[in-house]
Amino acid sequence: MNAVAEVRRAIRWGLRHGFIRKALGKRRREGDITARLMLDAAFVADPFPHYATIRAQGRFVDNGIVLNTAHHDLATAVLRSPDFGVIGGPSGPAPAPLRYAVAAAGRGPLGPVEPPSMLSTDPPDHTRYRKLVTRAFSAKAVAALRSRTEEIAAELLAEMAAKGAAADLIEDYASLLPATVIAEMLGAPVEMRRQFLRWGEGAALSLDAGLTYSQFRRSERDIEALQEWMQGHFAHLRRHPGDNILSALVHAHDDGERLTEDELTSIAMLLLAAGFETTVNLIGNGVGLLTAHPDQLALLRAEPQHWPRAVDEVLRVDSPVQRTGRVAHRETVVAGDRVRAGQFVVLMLGGANRDPAVFADPDRFDVTRPNAGEHLAFSSGPHFCLGAALARMEGEVGLRALFDRFPDLTISGPPRRRPTRVLRGYATMPVRLSPATVGA
Repeated sequence: MNAVAEVRRAIRWGLRHGFIRKALGKRRREGDITARLMLDAAFVADPFPHYATIRAQGRFVDNGIVLNTAHHDLATAVLRSPDFGVIGGPSGPAPAPLRYAVAAAGRGPLGPVEPPSMLSTDPPDHTRYRKLVTRAFSAKAVAALRSRTEEIAAELLAEMAAKGAAADLIEDYASLLPATVIAEMLGAPVEMRRQFLRWGEGAALSLDAGLTYSQFRRSERDIEALQEWMQGHFAHLRRHPGDNILSALVHAHDDGERLTEDELTSIAMLLLAAGFETTVNLIGNGVGLLTAHPDQLALLRAEPQHWPRAVDEVLRVDSPVQRTGRVAHRETVVAGDRVRAGQFVVLMLGGANRDPAVFADPDRFDVTRPNAGEHLAFSSGPHFCLGAALARMEGEVGLRALFDRFPDLTISGPPRRRPTRVLRGYATMPVRLSPATVGA
């Protein structure tokens, strides 16, 4: 990258993260718990007691930058309200210095937090994008994928067993299972799955606010690399179309009216990365919880009909997505609380999923919990996760197959959490497999 491009990147970082990081740092020094949740490693490692503290402070907690809530009913109401969206409404002309800075920053890569990403668009564009791919993620389509997912899980577990008694659960299994499934669904080369995972790690960083410059640069570089590869893959699909989602999207673009080039690229990149990011965390978090609660694992072995509910309980107790944000398009009252137009609201999904007003004894991990499915791990409203049914199926198949094959699996060393705050999962998890099944 030349010097001019690097300067533009630095300006983009300042506009999107540097100012926020400075403001959060000031609030952290003043003892603000919401700022510490964003910046302090100890708080990121175990945020749940702090969510409870925030919930006790009020329905909405204003830190001078955003409103925060860890209340289930309030988060649900905001997510479902037409008065909120993922992008702000008209706010008048920006000050001249800001306009100059935005112009000098130039355009960055097509990341997941900026339009035309489905994560960053409101209806009607968001509705139009979802309609193009919803059928591929329907309950019927996911049910048809179950047997293939079971085959992939069995293949990966056999490869783990052949390596010996030790493995890394994330690298050898939890990441590869969903990466293989989504690559086959989309029509992307399966042999590139580890590269997709590396690019996905960088893209995942971009979901957080207040990144360091090093993190921001890594994120943009990985997104740029994925974008360049995807656009080259589109050329391949035009020459060799197939019966897959990416081919269908290319066809929709080439029709000339349904998708622009940026829309095509952004949707395809998001489907690929989101297709494994949540499930990697779901499987890893599930292994962490089940090995820490052997009584619950024993219950599942005795009564396997509880596996679907167990997956929802994992999603509730240790949510792969911990927070999301919305902007009030207009002054409104939501669940009895007034919010002014233009106010940004942070919804602490991980905290809402442990709200005692909804979940009895919320910190207890119970795979038979009757209302476990009321969690907000997949959001709610118009942006409810497109791949929720797929993630649930992969989580159930992946966890059940793992413990069926290795019933005495144990965590053999300290696992390491990912550095991200929006996404919560493990980067590494060393495990020891059941001796009787190794090499089998």
